[in-house]
Amino acid sequence: MSIPAPLLSFGEHLDALVAATDRLASAAGSTWLGADVPTCPQWSLLDLVAHTGMVHRWATAAVLGDRETMGDAELIEEEGRTAPDPPAWFRAGAARLAAVLHEAPDDLDALVFLKDAPPAKRFWARRQCHETTIHALDALAARDGRTARADDAWFGAALALDGIDELLVGFWQRTKSSPHGDPGYAALVLPTDADVAWLLRIGPDPLVTTRVEASAPAQADVVLSGSAVDLYLALWNRGGTVEDPAEVLPSWRLQSPITWS
Repeated sequence: MSIPAPLLSFGEHLDALVAATDRLASAAGSTWLGADVPTCPQWSLLDLVAHTGMVHRWATAAVLGDRETMGDAELIEEEGRTAPDPPAWFRAGAARLAAVLHEAPDDLDALVFLKDAPPAKRFWARRQCHETTIHALDALAARDGRTARADDAWFGAALALDGIDELLVGFWQRTKSSPHGDPGYAALVLPTDADVAWLLRIGPDPLVTTRVEASAPAQADVVLSGSAVDLYLALWNRGGTVEDPAEVLPSWRLQSPITWS
């Protein structure tokens, strides 16, 4: 069985990483770094900047095969917290990550950790694109004092669809990050502005996700629908407004948190 390709190209992921970096750094540079982050309870904006900058440096080390730096995550995060200019420190790490990814060979041999992951170079560009986009939304939430709405997004449906796909195919098919239910049921995640959808088989065993055509009939017990951007925000627990008649989304969020460790 072939692994479904990401819905964005490598270049599109890299461009989106750069755009999200600018959004996050600009929000952090114009806001008190002690501000609470509504979408990351118990985090300040400084915590967010330090964490995301650490992840960029950790990902850079993973691409380069630098195991020593990969083991220094806590020290790197503290470096970010104590930097004279944390947003500038964050920008520097993101710029190096983008450069290292750009220069990496297409047949890069490096760690990947999601289900049905694309090749390593594309995996890391995609993962850091969405890592940075989601945390840029967090920075905007800290700046504005509220969760994001679809019209706050600087990106469109194409990026949102790719991020939904990474979550439902990559993260949620992992045993530790899977919604579950007994008895089982089938759920359709249905963007209202795209030709792609996702059928989730949810039960006591690990979830199985299938990417399907939105126009094709799907045997689903429940449907979660909305614009691609709204679904991206809602599924990643960053806001958004979706139609959820069966009210499955709250239980999915509780069962499937995405954490660093």
